[in-house]
Amino acid sequence: MSDRDIRPADRSGDGSDGEKQMHLFEHIAELRSRLIRVLAVLVAGLVLGLFAADPVFNYLMSIEPASRLTDLHAFSLWDGIGMYMKIAFVVALLITIPFAFYQIWAFVSPGLRPRERRAALGYVPLAFAMLAAGLAFSWFVIFPLAFEFTTSVSRRLGLVETYGIVQYFSFMFNIIVPISLLFELPILIMFLTRIGILNPSRLRRMRRYAWFGLIFVGVLVTPPDFISDLLVALPLILLYEFSVFMAEAVHRRMRRRQEIQRPDEG
Repeated sequence: MSDRDIRPADRSGDGSDGEKQMHLFEHIAELRSRLIRVLAVLVAGLVLGLFAADPVFNYLMSIEPASRLTDLHAFSLWDGIGMYMKIAFVVALLITIPFAFYQIWAFVSPGLRPRERRAALGYVPLAFAMLAAGLAFSWFVIFPLAFEFTTSVSRRLGLVETYGIVQYFSFMFNIIVPISLLFELPILIMFLTRIGILNPSRLRRMRRYAWFGLIFVGVLVTPPDFISDLLVALPLILLYEFSVFMAEAVHRRMRRRQEIQRPDEG
């Protein structure tokens, strides 16, 4: 008998409301426990990020485009602390996301068949790889393009470029963090397709709303100019289309497996 055949409701004996409520409370307690673990890792990541903030800051200031800037200014007494907290939060996020994906897998895995459980576990390292890909893409492609465009406009207008430390790092993180996180979109959609919550036809019907949401994110996290908005929104739209393509591949594989198993059952 497979794990899927042994459901919480099946183990409840006569299926009374009291036992169903007990199983519901057990699931809620488990979910709360896993959320607490994720929050604990996030807090530990923040502490580690505070220790790492100084070397990370020195490294970021030693490479382009920051190395071309003569000075970064503090316009408030809180600017230095704010910069440290931003770096610490990004470090904590990089540590927490793979752990959070593992906790999601551990929460849903009891309801999966052994083959599905092994397949779902494969999404955890894949999530880390996609996060690294999003970080590399946003750092090496999107951020330099956005920085070059905005500074070239300032020079063309004859403006004196005087940057504050908060403005520079906010500009950087507002581009890098959302794109890195949204690179997890294909993994999330593939996983939800694998467990039957999403399917390719539903994703195609949601396309216009998804595009609008991604464009809104691109406008929200970038400086108020059309080119920066486009540089962020366009990769996100392409990422969504890639997610639909991957969901179709997963869906076809699932249907093929079902067709193979059906004659065997007969």
